[in-house]
Amino acid sequence: MKIKACLFDLDGVVVDTARYHYMAWKKIASDLSFDFSEHDNERLKGISRMESLDILLEIGKIKVDLHTKEELAATKNSLYISYIQKMTPDEILPGVIRFLDELHNGGILVALGSASKNAMSILDKINIAQKFDAVIDGNKVSKAKPNPEVFLKGAAELGIEPNDCLVFEDAQAGIDAARNGGMHIIGIGQPENLKNADFVIPGFETMRLDQLISWYS
Repeated sequence: MKIKACLFDLDGVVVDTARYHYMAWKKIASDLSFDFSEHDNERLKGISRMESLDILLEIGKIKVDLHTKEELAATKNSLYISYIQKMTPDEILPGVIRFLDELHNGGILVALGSASKNAMSILDKINIAQKFDAVIDGNKVSKAKPNPEVFLKGAAELGIEPNDCLVFEDAQAGIDAARNGGMHIIGIGQPENLKNADFVIPGFETMRLDQLISWYS
């Protein structure tokens, strides 16, 4: 078996935007007079904004109407956008650029598969858009992870069969999406938080293409 393409989630994999999502949700919770912890935030990784808001309100034991929910979601997005406007290339996670270059030099195609509608804005801010052969973001998909749509569209845009694709993900919903799409998966983070990945690594500092080839040969 040969890996022909690698698909990367954005938040928590390429860049640590996860903390900006957390800061924005924590501010919303604070405005609603309850605390929102980093442990709570684990439940929000990899899912859509409205699903995240539902979980947040459940944690706070708060019920609101649809109009209020839409206002809260818009406020959260405005907060998040204000935070990411200040991002710089220094916020790319360690080892990512080297590994992307290594994949390209090895003839492996690279795509981004993110539920974020702000993905292109972030890629531009950190000056990394040119490293991806395809970018599938929240503006190109209608179904949130664990639905595999974002990764299947990435594979289709690259012209690669799903079984020849490898996904890098830091969220359980993303791992489930890759599995549902018939792809191979490497989790980024702690093994106890990432069930059903083929392998789990802490980050890209020590990840090498030859290691990848040995795992999937």
